Amino acid sequence: MTITGAVSRASLAEARERLETVIPSADLAELGGDLFAVLHLIDREHGLRRAVSDPARDGADKAQLVRILLEGKVSPAALGLVSDVVRLRWSKPSELSDAVETLAVTAEAARAEADRRIDDLEDELFRFSRVVEGEPELRGALAGPGLPDDRKLGLVNALLDGKVTPATMTLVTELVLRPRGRSLESGLAEYGRLVAQRRQRLVALVRTPVELSEAQRARLAAVLATAYGHDVHLNIEIDPASIGGLSIEIGDEIIDGTIAGRLDDVRRRLGAG
Repeated sequence: MTITGAVSRASLAEARERLETVIPSADLAELGGDLFAVLHLIDREHGLRRAVSDPARDGADKAQLVRILLEGKVSPAALGLVSDVVRLRWSKPSELSDAVETLAVTAEAARAEADRRIDDLEDELFRFSRVVEGEPELRGALAGPGLPDDRKLGLVNALLDGKVTPATMTLVTELVLRPRGRSLESGLAEYGRLVAQRRQRLVALVRTPVELSEAQRARLAAVLATAYGHDVHLNIEIDPASIGGLSIEIGDEIIDGTIAGRLDDVRRRLGAG
């Protein structure tokens, strides 16, 4: 879900601004689901996707086509938003689809935020990704071709229903049933980044050999927020192999303060000599 074209990036920024004007008055329990339904339609109907992303076609015509197809099938908020999105210019049809997915995930994050559970949403996506990563059989069942969609949905419900936020349930189900060419782990990481962006926060993956207390977490988050100029959400992973200290990964940057990391550094220096 990486939008690379300059024209599409500008359009995505405009679409996200439009979403923010819709969120305060929208029914957030249905907005994200409606946007995902639109995504499914334009992913499935390639001719429609080309038509509504064609830069040579008048924006009003594209918006009218969307209204004809979707009126009465999605909420007015979703219909108005998608009508605005297709008026924008997109470098290629797939980037229009990616933009709609981004809006859908962001709407689900706004839903969790309105319920004061956006921290839960971030944590649940991260924890589920770690469960999937550590259980190859589960990953195979959820992401492989062996099970039909209804069985996969039943497995997701058995694992998560009543245990996670509604937004988490929606996002995990979406990734399991419609991965859009991604692994389940990469999809969860991507959605996690979008949820963090909802509050303009960075996500730090912290590996530690022992559990951190709430006070230690708060101090670490404060130090990182000062260093990076943004609030930082901590995803904690217990890793006994790190021996001591912390390893912190933020984006492409790794801050390794573990004994294991220092030993590896010494070995590298000795090998270079």
